[in-house]
Amino acid sequence: MTFDDHVRAAIDSLPPEVAAALRNVAIVVHDQNPDDPDLFGLYEGVPLPERGDDAGSLPDTITIYRLPLEADFSDADELRREIRITVLHEIGHYFGLDEERLTELGYE
Repeated sequence: MTFDDHVRAAIDSLPPEVAAALRNVAIVVHDQNPDDPDLFGLYEGVPLPERGDDAGSLPDTITIYRLPLEADFSDADELRREIRITVLHEIGHYFGLDEERLTELGYE
């Protein structure tokens, strides 16, 4: 499986009610964050609980950064696991969860 396939698998593993709640959000893969090359993922947008009507607004973006994940996790199974954790972590931000709550849930 490619890196992108692992990201897609993480998204596809979401419970149907969670997947259905994802709206106006793009999930993309980039090599690395230019401001923080060690960053695994980034959520940019307005968390769902803080939104009003998002008609006509640009989508939020969840970016998963390939190079730092591949550099830190050379074992294929560990890489797959960390990609999934990163995707779920950033989706958690979309739903309004803060770092403390994500850590409690095991998505640090």
